[in-house]
Amino acid sequence: MIRSLITGAAAIVLLAGPAYAQSSKDFPEVADTSFTEPNGDKVLQLSLVVPASRKDVWARFTTTEGYRAWATPFVKIDFGVGGMIEASYDFKAKAGDPDNIRNRIVAYAPERMVVQKNENAPASLPGREKFGEIATIIELADAGPGATRVTITGVGYKPGEPYATLLKHFSWGNAYSLMQLKTSFVRGPVDWKATEAKQQAAAAAAKMAEKH
Repeated sequence: MIRSLITGAAAIVLLAGPAYAQSSKDFPEVADTSFTEPNGDKVLQLSLVVPASRKDVWARFTTTEGYRAWATPFVKIDFGVGGMIEASYDFKAKAGDPDNIRNRIVAYAPERMVVQKNENAPASLPGREKFGEIATIIELADAGPGATRVTITGVGYKPGEPYATLLKHFSWGNAYSLMQLKTSFVRGPVDWKATEAKQQAAAAAAKMAEKH
């Protein structure tokens, strides 16, 4: 369960994992303004106010240290147009591993917006062969003193499968990721060593239960 929750968070960076029966409605703080375009394509659009400045939120998305504070235990960021965000939920992952998430940076406006497209997704992501067609836009806007509204928009979800499955997956995952981002400012960065230890303990307990 711990593993599936963490893996599902990956949405922004393209976090893969099983398809989720849940939706963004599981996170009432997250505003869902998704809509359908005239041509039938779906636009996934979620937003949340985070208690931090745009500068600090920007660092969470564009620096290796900042990204690791809330998103994944392994990450390598080469930020810039044409640059790459490479990440993984595998605690033992290293750069270049075949199952790493790799998102190409298409465009950005400093402390305002980042556009990215996926170039490699974990094999477990349902519909991964089409995910490279989806563009993800991350926008930051002032939301009062010391607060920033973060909006994640996914475009390119065509009618039918596997787009419908991808949309469902990221509807839950992006909402979860927004909450994780907020939590990293409220409670502090994720302690990935503690998280790994909990996963190992849960796995060992599950094995013992199977034996009995």
